[in-house]
Amino acid sequence: MRVLLVGAGGVGGAITRIAARRPFFEAMVVADYDPARAEAAVAALAGDPRFTAEQVDAGDEAAVTRLLAWHRCDVLLNATDPRFVMPLFRAARAAGATYLDMAMSLSRPHAERPYEECGVKLGDEQFAQAADWEKEGLLALVGMGVEPGLSDVFARYAADELFDGIEEIGIRDGANLTVDGYDFAPSFSIWTTIEECLNPPVVYETGKGWFTTEPFSEPEVFDFPEGIGPVECVNVEHEEVLLVPRWVDARRVTFKYGLGREFVETLKTLHLLGLDRTDPVTVPGPDGPVAVSPRDVVAACLPDPATLGERMHGKTCAGTWVRGVKDGEPREVYLYHVVDNQWSMTEYGSQAVVWQTAVNPVVALELLATGAWAGAGVLGPEAFPARPFLDLLTDYGSPWGMR
Repeated sequence: MRVLLVGAGGVGGAITRIAARRPFFEAMVVADYDPARAEAAVAALAGDPRFTAEQVDAGDEAAVTRLLAWHRCDVLLNATDPRFVMPLFRAARAAGATYLDMAMSLSRPHAERPYEECGVKLGDEQFAQAADWEKEGLLALVGMGVEPGLSDVFARYAADELFDGIEEIGIRDGANLTVDGYDFAPSFSIWTTIEECLNPPVVYETGKGWFTTEPFSEPEVFDFPEGIGPVECVNVEHEEVLLVPRWVDARRVTFKYGLGREFVETLKTLHLLGLDRTDPVTVPGPDGPVAVSPRDVVAACLPDPATLGERMHGKTCAGTWVRGVKDGEPREVYLYHVVDNQWSMTEYGSQAVVWQTAVNPVVALELLATGAWAGAGVLGPEAFPARPFLDLLTDYGSPWGMR
């Protein structure tokens, strides 16, 4: 297996450190718009000859296709933000390569009824091309991070091994992370966080299909394991709700994120001021007017999440809460994965949230390399057997749990 990794930021850098410990691939080309970031990611791997650095614009499909061909890569792993999903998705298909991402093509709210009906849903642009990928015998494995990703694997596992019938699958994400020296410092890309938290959340119900609600709706307190404890969670737009019902039979699917009251109020303020917008606005510059995206300005003003590890304390938990019936009796489980920031920093030099996101696509790559996972078309993690993934994740030194 020869992999082109596009994106050498926090998650991309963690991917290289995790993959460097595994023998399943022949080469990994680390490419970024900023060549210094790609070179730094490769330099940190103690001279592992399998890794090389390249410069590429993720939005330039032709350049990415040429880079795949030049390095004879048969897999493209997308570690950029969701704005670049479609150009990289198309570039992989043009090159005849397998494609993996951790976030899917962007949604657009319904023009008249944004908090009741779906407009363009997450992943719609990719699923629209599913027949072409399948006809060509190519695989696009979409949403293969932690959430979406591992959470979807948990859903498949629950359906296959733990339940005879499922009432609800609810992804629940929470943490007790703190960052020294910052009153507001998101542990993940603020660009992506704004996108998923301020868009209308999607819920799935049998008979009704997919529909939307108000942002931050249906608050509930969820008790997270391993010392994290109770955290208030709210509805947030996320890929699992669009993926799980395609392969797993459940009457209701939701995603709720433990953001915390202060974080929610900050996001509401950004929206109130129009600072969540992606369309450029014109501002004065030293050499004349400059067009900038307000959301890009917010991201530039905040610390890079990948650099916060030394200041961060606590744990993060990603998991899938499932309610249903087994052997005629009601059953309820929470399948989860917890990463302690102190462990991930000591072991890999990566903060907990980015490491937890990064380990799952590497596990998926190894399963594809060995043939334990195989397929064609545009497929989510639910389309594959869960047990090989969960066993291999444990082998990577990061076991999962069930309550």
